[in-house]
Amino acid sequence: MYCLTFYGDWANYFDNLPHELKDRITKKINSVLENPYKRHMAKGARFFVAEVGQYRLIYRIFEETKEIRFYFVGNHKRYEKWYKQFF
Repeated sequence: MYCLTFYGDWANYFDNLPHELKDRITKKINSVLENPYKRHMAKGARFFVAEVGQYRLIYRIFEETKEIRFYFVGNHKRYEKWYKQFF
C-alpha cells in the first residue's frame, strides 16, 4: 500500500465539499491507495484523475517512495479551472 499525503490547498478544496460527498471522496482515496490505477488527466500530464460522480480527484504517484499525493478535489468546472494552470 502507498503512503498518503496532501499538497497545497487540498484542505480548502475538501472542506468546501458537501458533507455527504466527503465520505465518498474518502472511500475513493482509500481505493486509489490500495490500487492506484493510472488514468492521466491529459496526454503527457504528470497528474492522474479519479472520478466520484461529477467530482474530480487529482493526484500523483511517486513509485520510488511509494507515495500518492493528492492535490485537488472539486466539481468539473473547478477542475477545469485548476488544471489550466498546468497546461
